[in-house]
Amino acid sequence: MFGFYRIASVCPTLKVADTEYNTDEIIRCGLLAKNEGAAVVVFPELCITGYTCSDLFHQELLLKKSFASLLKIAKSFDETDMVLAVGLPLRMFGKLYNCAALLQRGKIIGVTPKIYLPNQREFYEKRHFNSGRDLLNYAADARNANCCNGNGVLTCSFDGVGEVPVTNFFTVKCFESYADIGGDEIRFGVELCEDLWTAAPPSGNLALAGANVILNLSASDALVGKGDYRRNLVMNQSARCMAAYVYASAGVHESTTDMVFSGHLMIAENGSMLAERKNYSRKSEIIFADIDVQRLNAQRLSEGCFQDFDSTGYFAKAATFTALPVVANDLRNPAEGLKYRYISPMPFVPSDVSHRDSNCREIFNIQCAGLAKRLESSYAKRAVIGLSGGLDSTLALLVVVETFKLLNRPLNEILVVTMPGFGTTKRTKNNAVAMAELLGVELRTIDIKPSCLQHFKDIGHDAAKLDVTYENVQARERTKILMDLANKEGGIVVGTGDLSEIALGWSTYNADHMSMYAVNCDIPKTLVRHVVAWYADHVQELMVAAAVSDEKSAASDAKNALAEVLRDILDTPVSPELLPADVNGQIAQKTESILGAYEIHDFYLYHFAKYGAEPAKLLYLAETAFGTNPEGTCAKYPRVELVRVLKLFLKRFFAQQFKRSCIPDGPKVGTISLSPRADWRMPSDASSADWLKEIEKL
Repeated sequence: MFGFYRIASVCPTLKVADTEYNTDEIIRCGLLAKNEGAAVVVFPELCITGYTCSDLFHQELLLKKSFASLLKIAKSFDETDMVLAVGLPLRMFGKLYNCAALLQRGKIIGVTPKIYLPNQREFYEKRHFNSGRDLLNYAADARNANCCNGNGVLTCSFDGVGEVPVTNFFTVKCFESYADIGGDEIRFGVELCEDLWTAAPPSGNLALAGANVILNLSASDALVGKGDYRRNLVMNQSARCMAAYVYASAGVHESTTDMVFSGHLMIAENGSMLAERKNYSRKSEIIFADIDVQRLNAQRLSEGCFQDFDSTGYFAKAATFTALPVVANDLRNPAEGLKYRYISPMPFVPSDVSHRDSNCREIFNIQCAGLAKRLESSYAKRAVIGLSGGLDSTLALLVVVETFKLLNRPLNEILVVTMPGFGTTKRTKNNAVAMAELLGVELRTIDIKPSCLQHFKDIGHDAAKLDVTYENVQARERTKILMDLANKEGGIVVGTGDLSEIALGWSTYNADHMSMYAVNCDIPKTLVRHVVAWYADHVQELMVAAAVSDEKSAASDAKNALAEVLRDILDTPVSPELLPADVNGQIAQKTESILGAYEIHDFYLYHFAKYGAEPAKLLYLAETAFGTNPEGTCAKYPRVELVRVLKLFLKRFFAQQFKRSCIPDGPKVGTISLSPRADWRMPSDASSADWLKEIEKL
């Protein structure tokens, strides 16, 4: 469902050269994987015999027994669509090859010979095996067409089995299936151990030809530091290939005459490690991961390197297999579905604290570098910014202050303007004033109420009517003041709007929608909050408190005071403060009470814009991420709220594109940008009808 396939990587216990024992253990582990709903299970290199048989590979009995074991394993799974990839020595065309055999429905659907044979230091595979390079390239020679099947794949005949494709590329049988149309199609590329370690791994070309899942049957020995290097290889190759990479390596039961093997198991997806185990276990080990093939296929559509590659010739060499089982899920109960995949409720925010801190620091540095260049290139004498006491303008001001420090410019060249209106509360105004004073910038307060009342009178609007005109007049008045001050002072207006607001169009056109450089434009609201919190946590090292005593104690007090102000801002409800406060003087207009939680909107934005997820999948992922329980209610948000917010998100995202078509410049800091000059180009009058109709079915 939605392109999720459960993958297993296995390191079974074995006895070197004892094919019967090894076969029984492979079958036992395969059944465990089957019972967990695995679509694919990958075993280590030469697992039927053991990788360390050495010259025993030339023994006739061992070769016969290993092939008989292969047939036994296949027969044990003749009633399931699950694919098993197992390793064994195979004699083909009078030569011996180190092979991966793929099994499904009791049949050998293909064999892949190893191409690159390590033959240095502790390895001497060329003593026993031949490279499969010529076999895999055999079909390319027209003179050899009589040795190939109808698909142009070289085949080898085995007693009692018949013709078996020899290839490292496997795809589903029916290209016209709904899976292919819907982007759920799965294609395998296969390589063995050393193939990955070379300068040009076969998986690179396999991925360009369409393989989105790479299987690696390996027997990489354990050395100091090698595990980390191996992990980096797998993660980086999965990223380069934009594929899932499934790695299964031999374990501690291999011969220890000269080497020890750790049983390193890994499943990575496009640079992220989904599951891993490397613990030198004395028992069989299995790891699982639910990979998202639809997500991989969708991302490849936007990558030019995949679109430019002519893959038609390579498809002709693919062996085929029956459609695989997907992760079986009921939309009403998704919590039991993605058992082996973590869906982050905040995909823009790293869950690891140290990683999050480093990301926040880099984001802040990118913002400052972008603004510094703009200040220099525009010869701006000043930076002008409106400070509301809310999250976005707080982050923008911190960026401006740090940028002026980088440029060695006095902080009093920063002009901060607070513009209290009909909805401004004491809390936000006091925080804005305190922050400006602690940072040592110039602060001006301009009350916009008189000018707004005059404008209401000019356009014939009843000031008691609290409608969109009432709100937008205030927003445009504030922007007019900032723009005019920038002209008067020879400066530029620094914009404060964030990525979430840009996605939803939660801004007033030609008001807070506009600036001369928008430093927050690529940072979603959930991440803005974390960047401000990061600054508050590190204020002692980041802030140089101007306009306070030079005494260290006074400077430290100022920094602590600033941190307190920042934390109070973090605790303040998000609001444009355009409607009057409540009877207690507190914020009445709370954005998330109207739109829904920003973390839900950011979640939908991430999966919609980055991976093109359809509405049903967006909801499914959200229910999984936010903790739907078996009763069908979410631990954090009820399903009805997730559906409401999804409908609102899609409706606004389409309807508000006209604002994004003419947004100001600003730095890209992450993988998603909605600038028409960067990642997102969309007609302003596109219809959302099809997307909204899908929501009605949920």
